[in-house]
Amino acid sequence: MPYSSKTILVDFIRHGEPHGGDILRGRIDPELTELGWSQMRAATNFSDDFISSELTPSWTKIITSPLKRCSDFARRVAEEIELEPDVNSDWQEIDYGDWDGMPMSEWRIEAADQFKAFRKDLSALAPPNGENYLTFKGRILQAYDLLSQEIDDSHILVVTHGGVLRVVLPNILGMPFNKSFPLHIPFASFSRIKISVADEISSASLIFHNAAEHPTR
Repeated sequence: MPYSSKTILVDFIRHGEPHGGDILRGRIDPELTELGWSQMRAATNFSDDFISSELTPSWTKIITSPLKRCSDFARRVAEEIELEPDVNSDWQEIDYGDWDGMPMSEWRIEAADQFKAFRKDLSALAPPNGENYLTFKGRILQAYDLLSQEIDDSHILVVTHGGVLRVVLPNILGMPFNKSFPLHIPFASFSRIKISVADEISSASLIFHNAAEHPTR
């Protein structure tokens, strides 16, 4: 049987600042602020009037969470580079249930016991009337695994959420999922991975992380 291999680049960008202030956002659906739009344009090297530059990657596919803080930007980029975005609910944020929309100061108190237990047991994080962490992790890793099925030399942009990246990046780096807190993932954090597939066995490496704050690349 002949040897086969392919390489796929995947850029992950977290949404920029949404409306609503310092609240917990899961499935609630605020739009981006003007600052949020600016953060994402800067991270991807688009001008204020959405003209791409020589530093803007030449994506072959755009995948986005359906939530507005992701999909509005993804649709605008797709329009500029003449692609049809793949709006995929598997890439949306965890459902925080009763916690969703709660002020962060209140949520840190409300969720403290669960997060203390989570540091020892992944199953301990289960937002009331929401999505438990193990289900969330399984959903994201399944969506991530499908990226390796893209064709050779694909360059994909995935527009998604901070919680999602705290599953994807530790998975690539071999970090414990419940100890990802040292990873800095601000609004419009921009990261790139390379997926290598050889004889149907895939591996991945992190090329850079949080380039939104270091836009020369």
